[in-house]
Amino acid sequence: MAISDSAISNALSAYLERYPDEAALLSEPVHLLSQEGDFASRRNFRMHVTVGALLVRGGAEVLLVEHLAYGIVLQPGGHLEPTDTMLIDAAVRELTEETGIDPAEVVPASPTPVYIEYGRVPARPAKNEPEHYHLDIGFACVTDADVGRIQESEVAGTAWYPLAEAERLVGRRIARAIPARIG
Repeated sequence: MAISDSAISNALSAYLERYPDEAALLSEPVHLLSQEGDFASRRNFRMHVTVGALLVRGGAEVLLVEHLAYGIVLQPGGHLEPTDTMLIDAAVRELTEETGIDPAEVVPASPTPVYIEYGRVPARPAKNEPEHYHLDIGFACVTDADVGRIQESEVAGTAWYPLAEAERLVGRRIARAIPARIG
C-alpha cells in the first residue's frame, strides 16, 4: 500500500514537534495536507513528497551526490514509488539506488525526519512536468560502508564530505545528520 497522506502528515507533525521554529516555513504544506490529495503521487503538482537521506560515515563525513537533473551537489534522494510503504524506507531505497551501497549496511539514526523543506521546482518539459512544489522529507542514517555502483541515469558521482564542507554545499540541515545531534 502506498504512503498515505496521514503518514506524511504524521511525519510533518513529529518534525514540527522537534523543530517548532520551522512552523511558519512549513505552514503551506500543513494546509495542503489538511485537504487530502494523494501527496505521494509524483503527478500531484500542487505538491508532492520526495525523500532524502543524510548518510554519515565515521561520525563526521556526509555522503553527497552530483545530481544530474539539477546539476548540483546534494544529498541522495528522490520521488516516492507506489510500492513504498514507509517514508524512511523510501529514503533508504533512494539512497541505495543512487549510491550502490548495500541497504543492509545502512542504519536509520532516527525515525523522525531531520529536515523537511518545501520549495518550488522548475518545469521539466522532458518529463511533462509543469512548475510545481516538493515537500522533501529527509532522514539521517549511518554506515561503515562505501559507495558501490552509482545510478548513472541520475547521479554523476558521489563523495564523502567533512561536515563543514557538506554544510557549505547543501546547507545547515546537514548538521542534523550527525547522530549525536539528533537526540
